[in-house]
Amino acid sequence: MNTLVNSVRIIPATAVPEGAGVIVHRTIGTATLRNYDPFLLLDHISSDNPNDYIAGFPSHPHRGFITFTYMLDGYMQHQDSMGNTGNLEPGSAQWMKAASGVIHSEMPKQENGLLRGFQLWINLPAVNKMDHPEYQEFPAAAFPVIETADYRLKVLIGRLGNAVAPIQDDLTQVTYFDVQLQPGRHFQHQLPAQNTSFIYVFEGNGQFNGQAVALHSLVVIGVDDSIFDFVAGEQGVRFIAVSGKPLHEPIVQYGPFVMNTREQIDEALQDYQSNQFVRDKAWIKRK
Repeated sequence: MNTLVNSVRIIPATAVPEGAGVIVHRTIGTATLRNYDPFLLLDHISSDNPNDYIAGFPSHPHRGFITFTYMLDGYMQHQDSMGNTGNLEPGSAQWMKAASGVIHSEMPKQENGLLRGFQLWINLPAVNKMDHPEYQEFPAAAFPVIETADYRLKVLIGRLGNAVAPIQDDLTQVTYFDVQLQPGRHFQHQLPAQNTSFIYVFEGNGQFNGQAVALHSLVVIGVDDSIFDFVAGEQGVRFIAVSGKPLHEPIVQYGPFVMNTREQIDEALQDYQSNQFVRDKAWIKRK
């Protein structure tokens, strides 16, 4: 059950199998919240049990959107049908604009230990869904960090003040922060007006504008709550804070294909089945 107070919804994560049987905590992309324009899916993987993740995510296609993968702990390898290879390590991130079509795999590079991270799907505007694919990968040190007596904030997409991430999203103007807040301390922030925004708590707990938020919970932030105050609980709290510009366009999704019409989905299926899915080689940017 999700909680509704004013324009804020709090949605607990649902454990679901994905890929070849990897257990993920999903919030966006469930029956409770199918999508949250421009966001299509949010998965959180967090386990030190190899049985939960060792099968990984074998080769699969994407079309019509962006995937953003952020590793907290552990190691994951990316490979795609165009010959690109990427190695995600703790604190690193990958931005993949699938657009017209990418077939790739994401497989753990470890057989034991903690594997923890996020994948966020970001929709593309109709005019950009068939763009050339792009691939960007950056190590932990590439992302700026803001530290105060109250919190530590890592800027992964976009900017906050003078802290500018190496990944910029000109299409949906996404910002993505990893915030670690000391026990009892406050994090106050103003989101862009009319943006779609959320917070996901993955360590500890706290209060969002006075409302309790438990571990593994998504806070769906309404426009009226664009100025918020998050207070950490007794053990502190860590969460991602994400915001983006909604597209206000039709969303037609069939698994890993997200387009605007059923006819475009049919075309994607036909392209995939006839081995004509990958049209362009991805442009790669690394640091």
